[in-house]
Amino acid sequence: MARPDILSRNPFEDAFARLGPTPLTLAVLDLDHFKTLNDTLGHTEGDRALRAVERLLSGSLPSGSIIGRIGGDEYAVILPESAAETALILFDEVIRHFHIHRDPHWPRTLGLSVGLASRPAHASAYDELYRAADEALLRAKREGRGRACIYVESKMVLKSNYYPKSQLERLSKLSGALGRTEASLLREALDDLIERHRDEL
Repeated sequence: MARPDILSRNPFEDAFARLGPTPLTLAVLDLDHFKTLNDTLGHTEGDRALRAVERLLSGSLPSGSIIGRIGGDEYAVILPESAAETALILFDEVIRHFHIHRDPHWPRTLGLSVGLASRPAHASAYDELYRAADEALLRAKREGRGRACIYVESKMVLKSNYYPKSQLERLSKLSGALGRTEASLLREALDDLIERHRDEL
């Protein structure tokens, strides 16, 4: 059986669009402490680790899976007709295999974390589904890394005692001017903050 290609970001998103409304699970994953590997052993070893991840993904995922390298050490996988719970079992095995078979010269902290979100349960559009999977990835890292987590929807509650009244008034005006909810604007700001400091996560 031919191994699936590793697509770059745009072809990966195009492949998602071609699936139409098919139920699926989107996985977002990256290497824990990848920067430490690059800083201590150099980019050649970093590239070796990325190739190991790509071989593992392309050799372990079911037929019909679509794999993309989204950037740096971040990958995404589309599993058509797969529930998030099925994907969780699959990626638990992938994570365990990587941990057992990684190069002994690599830092012991190097591992894989995975976030999962499914369509239609969590979102339908690519951007929203990707955001949900990425939130699940960040939760996997907060909970100790080297694990897979399924997205859990949480409602953002704006507590007025956290913010000065003047800021809340400006947020309300901006919300009206842009035609967007206050919660979506705060999520966007938080996404930007996390993205700027992703190397620290």
